[in-house]
Amino acid sequence: MQNKRLELMMGIAEKELSGLASIFDELSSTLGDKLMEAIDLIKKKEGNVVLSGIGKSGMIANKIAATLTSTGTSSLFLHGTEASHGDLGLLKENDILFLISNSGETIELRNIVLFAKNNNIKIISITANRDSLISKKSDVPIILPNFVEACPHDLAPTTSTTMQLALGDIIAITLMTEKGISKDDFKSLHPSGKIGARLSSVQDVMHSGDAIPLASQDATLSEALVIMTEKRFGCIGLTDAHGNLVGIITDGDLRRCLSGDILGRDSKDIMTRKPVTISGKITVSSAISLMNKKKITSLFVLEDGKPMGIIHLHDLINISAL
Repeated sequence: MQNKRLELMMGIAEKELSGLASIFDELSSTLGDKLMEAIDLIKKKEGNVVLSGIGKSGMIANKIAATLTSTGTSSLFLHGTEASHGDLGLLKENDILFLISNSGETIELRNIVLFAKNNNIKIISITANRDSLISKKSDVPIILPNFVEACPHDLAPTTSTTMQLALGDIIAITLMTEKGISKDDFKSLHPSGKIGARLSSVQDVMHSGDAIPLASQDATLSEALVIMTEKRFGCIGLTDAHGNLVGIITDGDLRRCLSGDILGRDSKDIMTRKPVTISGKITVSSAISLMNKKKITSLFVLEDGKPMGIIHLHDLINISAL
């Protein structure tokens, strides 16, 4: 039974992957040309990209609208049915109508197409039928390559909606890249949630002031150990007479030196010089990557060589998981 189930799941995945592979294969031909036309048209217009669709295609249209907006291209979702009951007023002349319909003959979308044509509103569409009404009325008709739905009856929208979504992502991310949307721009569009947290600057989330475990490099190891234990970061930073960070002592350094009478020695005798540090302007996601790469759990944040804060890997992971 389990083998049959696994075989079924693998077959479903294979059909979905086949649809994506066909998009990849045809990007260098007509499909790629049409996607570029769509992107150029969106860049040329000053209004919103208004996406619409019915059923599963409508859900994909809603998601593409959200992706476009979150990556710097102002977009809206217009429900295909509600459009004929007053919501067509949402469409303006400088907007672009972006229709998603597998058949290209969705009855509920015909009124939207007629309204767009009567008001000189450009139309982009994604359909599976180049001879359909919607495709023929579109300024930029994007046609899905041949596919087989993952549904065993080749009926339920599965592979087709995966392909629609992929094409939407291609358009959105290409626009984002060509517009030069930076991480700071992306952060401003996502001030809350996990994305916003990961794009926050280290200086926004670091421990600062009295929370920083610091001592003079001339302090005895016993004095440094008291501060290190109190602050609970598993390390202590050592500074020179000018307040510059010159080294650190970690739990690992202490374990490696636990022989003989070491507590009376100066901290600088066992400190690690030129430790890995970070700027406060670095993003949380970049800090996590650096700490994982270097296999360290704490980093001092420096400004002009002086410690202005400290971050701990567990804190950053907890913040970015919110």
